[in-house]
Amino acid sequence: MKKVILCPNPYRDRDLSAAKEAAEILRSVGIRTVACLPFRLEGTGQDYGIELRPLQQELRGADLLVAFGGDGTILHLAKTAAVRSLPVLGVNLGSLGFMSELERNEMPLLRNLASGRYKRERRMMMDVFVEREGRRVYHNSGLNDAVVTKGAVARVIRMEVLVGAASMGLMEGDGVVVATPTGSTAYSMSAGGPIVEPIARNFVVSPICAHSIHSNSYVFSSENVITVTPRDVGRKPVFLSVDGGRPFSLKAEDRVVIRTSRYETELIRLSDKSIFEILRTKMAGEVHHEK
Repeated sequence: MKKVILCPNPYRDRDLSAAKEAAEILRSVGIRTVACLPFRLEGTGQDYGIELRPLQQELRGADLLVAFGGDGTILHLAKTAAVRSLPVLGVNLGSLGFMSELERNEMPLLRNLASGRYKRERRMMMDVFVEREGRRVYHNSGLNDAVVTKGAVARVIRMEVLVGAASMGLMEGDGVVVATPTGSTAYSMSAGGPIVEPIARNFVVSPICAHSIHSNSYVFSSENVITVTPRDVGRKPVFLSVDGGRPFSLKAEDRVVIRTSRYETELIRLSDKSIFEILRTKMAGEVHHEK
């Protein structure tokens, strides 16, 4: 690797000290680095003591994008990286950080990038559309999940879920999560869904606080197209959110169509940690933090 883009989330890496440390480590093994914020922020590079360049401008010729923050930072950058076939390596500065490869104290392992001692891990992504009266009114791509949920004060909502052409029937509850294997450890897990091996290719459909017999989660092949249609909405607020992003307001009979994207997120692995080891470490750390 010759050029690495460092993308610190300034709300997690407040003084960009983690990014500066990574820059020193990578320069020591002959890798050129540039620093780019993952999103717009007030202020200039001089505020942090490091030159900050426009991300879109620096993507050309880059070999890797390093995200400093939590899983949210990786999710924010996933689409941009996937379109460019640019791999991502996460340094966790948040709480759990299931997608992050390194903790702050493990950053010396970045030296392995110079010698090629790393693995590439491909993760499936989803494309999400909203069809309204025959027109496509929304499109997004996600690495984690698509969530259809009620507003904060709304009563339960009714949704019809189709897998291909087959109907699962009407679901009643607070909503439904359609997750990728990567997203199986996020909202889907909180809703009672199974943990799926991250490199698998499946959709996990998990109802949220179901008020019907459809209280189980289901795992389907990624070849399927999942369609969620709110029924009998009336004036109840119903929203769609992809990867925890800005909610999109749905109307009755809108069709939320979810299918496998042609893009994939490629994560860089510097260790041989299994999914079980990662889960044990992250969850044990969260329990300790709460205490």
